[in-house]
Amino acid sequence: MARAQPLRTADSSGVQADLAHYWRDGYAIVRGFFSAAEVAKISDALDQLYAEGVSHGQCFRHGNLFYNVARESEGAEPLVRMVQWPSYHQPVLNSVRLDTRFADLLAPLIGRDLKQIINQVHWKVPGSLGDFAWHQDSRFRRPPSAYRNLATAYVQTGLAIDPHNPESGCMRFIPRSHLRGDLNIDCAAHALGTAMTDEPLERVGLSDEDAIDLILEPGDLALWSPYLVHGSGNNRSGHKRRLYINGYVRAEDCDRGEWAFLDCEPVPFGPEPALVHYEELRERPGPHYASR
Repeated sequence: MARAQPLRTADSSGVQADLAHYWRDGYAIVRGFFSAAEVAKISDALDQLYAEGVSHGQCFRHGNLFYNVARESEGAEPLVRMVQWPSYHQPVLNSVRLDTRFADLLAPLIGRDLKQIINQVHWKVPGSLGDFAWHQDSRFRRPPSAYRNLATAYVQTGLAIDPHNPESGCMRFIPRSHLRGDLNIDCAAHALGTAMTDEPLERVGLSDEDAIDLILEPGDLALWSPYLVHGSGNNRSGHKRRLYINGYVRAEDCDRGEWAFLDCEPVPFGPEPALVHYEELRERPGPHYASR
């Protein structure tokens, strides 16, 4: 894939403006990060991945690779809501996560030696249960001792494969909420599949009125802090809403995750998967069906 310049380096002040926006508001957007032709290839790979999930018919795990599959009613067709770590066996998605544009983009924020602790795809099929309750990604960084300096060492990225807008259930951000650190927002046991409500925000002194819609076109990339409060609603459009999420962390500040870049150069997978979030990786690595 062709290389692209990080942020807006054609205008040096523009780079600083974008970086300042990230630190100040907790997020930034890079328009046209991937081309239409590249997005089309990724889209085809996601269609293949979705078909694999449907064929399982229920949640399926093989090591870090995990298909989150649900049925909204008895006898309904399976819905693939999320796949974690598809890059272990999907070459197109693997090449995207290791594309040096990510390394160049993130170097000014978190350095040149990066691990990856998030590699996942989210689908929202029109009319399906695709809500994502208000939350902070920091709640999923467990155990806390393995993730140091979370506010300044970790960046979440999301590549839009389809149009993201209020009609399609785009993400909503509450700017500057990251400045308050971990708010311990109560969004029930699982944020995925849980509707956004005002009550969890009100408990921590925030309001839905402060939120903004994350409007993205295919190929646009969003970056956000693990402490930024965000969520998303139902897809009321006539098309799927897909997001390819890759989360990177400064290597020296994380004891988990797969290596992604060493001095901004891609690092391929090793012979054995690294411990990320699946605690039973060593004890129960083989393929099996799972509840979640």
